[in-house]
Amino acid sequence: MKIALFTDTYPPFINGVSTSCYNLVQVLKKHGNDVLVVTPRSTDGPLEMKDGIIYVPGIELKKLYGYRITNLYSPKVFRMIRDFKPEIIHNQTDSTIGQFAKIVAGKLKTPILYTYHTSYEDYTYYATHGYFDRLAKKIIRSYTINVADNTTEFITPSYKTMQYLRRAGSDIYVNIIPTGINFDLFGDDKVDFDRQEAFRKEHDITSDTKVFLILGRIAKEKSMDFSLKSLSLYHDRHPEQKIKVILVGGGPQLDELKELVKTLSIKNLVDFIGPVPASEVPFYYHLADVYTSASITETQGLTFMEAMAAKTIVLARFDTNLAETIIDNETGFFFRDEEDFVLKVERIFSMSPKELDHIKKSAINICDTYSLEKFYDRIMEVYRRAIRKCW
Repeated sequence: MKIALFTDTYPPFINGVSTSCYNLVQVLKKHGNDVLVVTPRSTDGPLEMKDGIIYVPGIELKKLYGYRITNLYSPKVFRMIRDFKPEIIHNQTDSTIGQFAKIVAGKLKTPILYTYHTSYEDYTYYATHGYFDRLAKKIIRSYTINVADNTTEFITPSYKTMQYLRRAGSDIYVNIIPTGINFDLFGDDKVDFDRQEAFRKEHDITSDTKVFLILGRIAKEKSMDFSLKSLSLYHDRHPEQKIKVILVGGGPQLDELKELVKTLSIKNLVDFIGPVPASEVPFYYHLADVYTSASITETQGLTFMEAMAAKTIVLARFDTNLAETIIDNETGFFFRDEEDFVLKVERIFSMSPKELDHIKKSAINICDTYSLEKFYDRIMEVYRRAIRKCW
């Protein structure tokens, strides 16, 4: 099958949507499908096609994680896509690239699928800064319904997103397809013990130090400040327990978090690593004793599943969306507030190696549901149905 995939973020960009799109492309190609990716360039430069990817020039939005907006329509890019003769157009974004996908689908009379990755209502403050935020959310809601109602097939990665659409007023049929993960990248055979030892020495992590990992885009919606405050409270209660917090990522809230760790008097406990390539992420999961996140804006929570695949204990702020993956005290742990965070960390650190091993094995069993092969089977079923609708 020939698939044209449109996305506003693709490697080397590092985020959940980029990972999802990359994994989809790889598994489609593995099964013999022909895939053309249409995405903005990650740097300044001309239109370029390389290795099945059309890199479209765009303008960088520096205040929005470096995303780039492109022209709504390019005759040259359209001709390149037309010559590819796609049977399916799979749109992964509402940005200008996403609008271009709709135009192309209309002109070529090709079925279009849309994967709804992001609840944009969680991001309106970047545009409104608190002013007219209600109105902005209402506009976003109406726009989302319009997008949903004008696709051949609609996909979301979780029930949470489907429930949001129902509340917003859309009754379109929703295909719930969790993003597939390449769990081979996180296996025991990928552990680099020599590098771990060197890292521990460089960052003063002794054998009796417990390592917490916070990973992702450093932005308001990720609630990393909540995580740091919770960790500070734990440290205040248990000063005898050595801990180290490894924070991996970059984003607009970085300076604010650096000031926060000074205010909380935990600067010596927190090491800011900065953004790393996707290939480096498994190293940090394997390094950590606990992966923790306080974000409640995830549509699926890929990082939690990656951590579980790496056999790292997961401690997440409760969100109904994560309840499909994290079973409290069975495959991981939930907390609801800072006090609860402390209690859960106490619980984790009091567990025997046998008990921890049971948690890790249970988590691995859950992960099988999100394998790339199962992801592929579900996606292909929707692709075939979309094509039949347009016969």
